[in-house]
Amino acid sequence: MKHSTPEFAAIAERGTVLRCQVGSEVHGIAVPGHGDRDEIGMCIEPPEYVIGLRSFEQYLYRTQPEGSRSGPGDLDVTVYSLRKWTRLALAGNPTVLIPLFVPDTAIVRITDVGRELRAHADRFVSRTAGRRFLGYLRDQRDRLLGRRGGRHTNRPELVDRYGFDVKFAAHLVRLGIQGVELLETGRLTLPMREPWRTWLRDLRQGRHSRDEVLDVAADYEQRLVDLIARSDLPDQADHAWADAWLVRVYRETWRSWEQQGASR
Repeated sequence: MKHSTPEFAAIAERGTVLRCQVGSEVHGIAVPGHGDRDEIGMCIEPPEYVIGLRSFEQYLYRTQPEGSRSGPGDLDVTVYSLRKWTRLALAGNPTVLIPLFVPDTAIVRITDVGRELRAHADRFVSRTAGRRFLGYLRDQRDRLLGRRGGRHTNRPELVDRYGFDVKFAAHLVRLGIQGVELLETGRLTLPMREPWRTWLRDLRQGRHSRDEVLDVAADYEQRLVDLIARSDLPDQADHAWADAWLVRVYRETWRSWEQQGASR
């Protein structure tokens, strides 16, 4: 797979500024013994991959072969180019925003650049992010109901056992809860607050019905719609700050690498 080459692994290893655990365990809703480990990172790529002809967007590592499902004990890692991650975060992508808010205990590796990024999490919070949470919520609800083409789940064993994919349903509800929190407070609490943390864990063990899931999702969908309209958050993330910050940290990092090379 293109993104899993030794070349890309070396870029990620040298340039990583932040790498942390994400996924259900960080949210506090994992079912013990049933989950894999997901990590997201960001790295600064060498200049030849930014201003030269080569390109680097992300490095992927999986303990399972491509196309195979991850299971308990497996590791899935995605290390984005810091530039790509920033574009996704500015657009409000719910998954890539998570590293800004994880607790210190979830951090695998961090540099001063990574610390500076997390200190400026507010630059990435906007009503645009709220719209992305809302869009993802609606998409997952429609897939749960079979309104969109393709299968909504690759977990037929959960459908056989509970009548619907409870893990997929938990992601649906979580998006609503966290989207509302982000718009109300400008931050995400990780692990999630009670009582929702326990409620979602119970859902993943079949202790709530699909109708309950849809009722909760509908409530949070409406709350998101209302908050997007009246929130005091800016409509867009701070693109100007992010652009200037990227230029500075890339230049400083490349200069540091040159000095290290010259001193050898």
